[in-house]
Amino acid sequence: FFHVQEILEAEIEKAYKAGFLGRNVFGSGFDCDVFIHRGAGAYEAGEETALIESLEGKRAQPRIKPPFPAVEGLYNCPTAVNNVETLCNVPLIVLNGAEWFARLGPEKNGGPKLYCVSGHVKKPGVYEASMNTTLRELIDDYAGGMRGDRKFKAIIPGGSSVPLLLEKDLDTPASFDAIQKAGSLLGSAGLIVMDESVCMVWLAMNLLHFYRHESCGKCTPCREGCDWLYKLLQRIERGEGQEKDLDLLFGVANNIVGKTLCAFGDAAATPVLTTMKLFKHEYEAHVREGRCTLPA
Repeated sequence: FFHVQEILEAEIEKAYKAGFLGRNVFGSGFDCDVFIHRGAGAYEAGEETALIESLEGKRAQPRIKPPFPAVEGLYNCPTAVNNVETLCNVPLIVLNGAEWFARLGPEKNGGPKLYCVSGHVKKPGVYEASMNTTLRELIDDYAGGMRGDRKFKAIIPGGSSVPLLLEKDLDTPASFDAIQKAGSLLGSAGLIVMDESVCMVWLAMNLLHFYRHESCGKCTPCREGCDWLYKLLQRIERGEGQEKDLDLLFGVANNIVGKTLCAFGDAAATPVLTTMKLFKHEYEAHVREGRCTLPA
């Protein structure tokens, strides 16, 4: 992302020259400086207190809360932590008003939303749409439909840390409230679309490979649990699993949920719990047949 940093630094320099940044902005007595700090890329640094730890030059590990960043954050000072999309909406609200912004989406889910649609679609990409837009519309109208015109199987609507949704859920509006009512979370609005060829055991194993690597290691249930989940999934996926491994897998995942300082632990357990809930027959087939029974 070095090119992104270069673009931002060029725009910040323009803002300084125009007087929007710096000392005594437009004679208001208000000082405002903007700095870019490039991190090391740890997934855990997406958690606000871990991000603050990273900015202070420490390992990106979450803090115990309270105190919350708004009270005691960066260098023990009150700190506001917001993501880029939130800040990008501020000018729209300031220029057009809160009521105008709210009308762009359903009740309590106002404004446009950036949806990153990936997976088995013809035109993966980032699309801006109202949160009235359904999951089906995002797949068919924005992303061009299923790649190779294959049959839809499942969708992860908000990044890898949220539960799967099925065909019956595709007419759900892609809003925070509607997706939650359907049994998942919109999260980062990173939609991962999967066709009929995807093995859910393989999916969970690959996601746990990621979570196992990215766990900061501070909390024992997460640190040890992610490793156990990955090894169990690897064994089952290779056709070496036993019936008792399914119970152990479910038990380990449940013993991570709610037992960590941040939401990472819950996120890591979700791929196992959601795939076992909706596609347990695929796990059982791996154990019974010693292989994946899905067509390639």
